[in-house]
Parts: sequence; structure tokens; C-alpha cells
Amino acid sequence: MSLCVGLTGGIASGKSTVGKLFETLGVPVIDADQVARDVVAPGSPGLRAVAEHFGAAFITPQGELDRRRMREHVFAAPDQRKVLESLLHPLIREALRAWRDALMTPYGILMIPILREGGFDSLVEHIVVVDVARETQRERLMARDDIDASLADNMLNAQADRADRLAMADDVIDNSGAPDNLPPQVEALHHKLLSLAHARQV
Repeated sequence: MSLCVGLTGGIASGKSTVGKLFETLGVPVIDADQVARDVVAPGSPGLRAVAEHFGAAFITPQGELDRRRMREHVFAAPDQRKVLESLLHPLIREALRAWRDALMTPYGILMIPILREGGFDSLVEHIVVVDVARETQRERLMARDDIDASLADNMLNAQADRADRLAMADDVIDNSGAPDNLPPQVEALHHKLLSLAHARQV
């Protein structure tokens, strides 16, 4: 079986950028955020379950999940976020496990922000954390999603803190500097992961 590597980090830490760099090296990458969108596609069982619990107000006239409204709702009410996770996480986990089991390369990257908080760490054997300071995350998140500081803080507070993420890391990628600092780190880690994957097969 291929080595499954979990790529995680706080929201707006740069996971997607790092994931794309791994893809340019020929490494399969699955984005759990995209899987989360897929399981609530129009007409899906996941979207029906969300509509049944939260109501039609969270479904757009086009039959899609109103993501912004749902995000504001669940990050303002942690108990509701747990309900949403209980509906969707089993569907997401099933899709990620199927992808992992079908890997044919030495290793693959499972990219997910809530790796340990969501219990998805059981799917991976090696954890890579993309690390930035919280204030950097906050600034990037507000700019990226066009949200205010209050919502940004709620979203950051819903995730593991920086120390907890670093404590679970087998490897760390520092994304606090300039963008051109990332490719050399990813390439070096790629060679390390290939070696680890090869060692498992011997």
C-alpha cells in the first residue's frame, strides 16, 4: 500500500499552494475541502441531510448549499458546527479512504485543515504541517474571504492552535516568508517521503 501523507495547517496557512507544488512533482493530492464540497453537491444525500436539519434557508434558489450563510451560522454556534460535521464527516471520510486505498504511487498527499480535530489522522501515516503565525493567518483569511475580523477569529478559534498542530507534525513547512521559499522545502521533503515510502516496501 502507498504511504498516505496528511498535509495540514491552519486556515489560510498556504496548504493549497504547497499541495500544488507537490502535484508539480507528480504526487497525487486530494483536497478534503473539495471532497467536502462534492458531498453536498446539488441532489446529493449529503445536501438533503443538511437541508432536513438546517432548513431550506441554507439552500440557494439554484439548489446549492449557501456556503457563506452556513459558515457564518456554524462558526457563531459551535454546537451547530458539530451537527454539520456529524452529517458530513462520515461521507468525507469514506471518500478519502477510497482514494487512499486506490493509490498506485509511492506516496500520496491527503490535504485537510482539520486532520486531528476531525479524526481524519487515522487515514494517514505521516503528518506534514504548513506553519505560519496566527496573525499572518488572520490577515490572509480576511483578505482571501473578504470577511471581518470577528468571523476570522471565530474560524481560527474553531481549529487546533499552532502549538497543537506543531506537536503532531512529523515534518514542518515554514510559509512565513516569501513565496519562493516554498519550492525548495517541498522538493527536499518530496525526496524524504520517497525514501520513507521505499523503506516501507523493503
